[in-house]
Amino acid sequence: MNVPWLVSTQSEKLLSLANNHRSMNKAILYGLGLILLSSFCYGEIYQWRDKKGNLHFGDRPPIDVDNHEVKVKINSYDTVEVIDGSAWAEQRNQKNKNRKKNSKQIIMYSTQWCIACKKAKKYFRKNRIPFQEYDVEHSEKGKRDYASLNGGGVPIIMIGKKRMNGFSASYFEAIYYKAAKQKK
Repeated sequence: MNVPWLVSTQSEKLLSLANNHRSMNKAILYGLGLILLSSFCYGEIYQWRDKKGNLHFGDRPPIDVDNHEVKVKINSYDTVEVIDGSAWAEQRNQKNKNRKKNSKQIIMYSTQWCIACKKAKKYFRKNRIPFQEYDVEHSEKGKRDYASLNGGGVPIIMIGKKRMNGFSASYFEAIYYKAAKQKK
């Protein structure tokens, strides 16, 4: 007994399953391809001199010249240093005359990739310590202030008139709570 509508329905189901299977295989292959390609995408910086002796940097050096890879050091403070930043704080206060002066005001200059910056932000939020943050790579004010502070790494945390390069909870607490006691 041959029932054409039954055969037609079964073949449509089989074709549908096969097409779904092909689509899934294509998606898997596409995903694996992206993963493989991304493993080859990493940044290198090369240094070379042209025929006139001029120094060049780039991610693709010319083939016909001697070149070498440059190791780029990320500017992030490894240790904590506390500096008297009163001259800078006074300059900031002069610019912001209309604002209420707060000796406990916390200003952090950071970047998105900085681990110590993330640690400081997490600490401030956990302890409900108000702070203002400026990204030294993306914010115009952050770039300007970082330059005026002669920044050499991140984070730079201003606690009133004190400057802390890097972050340590114990160093921060010593400065922050000392400033709070002096204000009372």
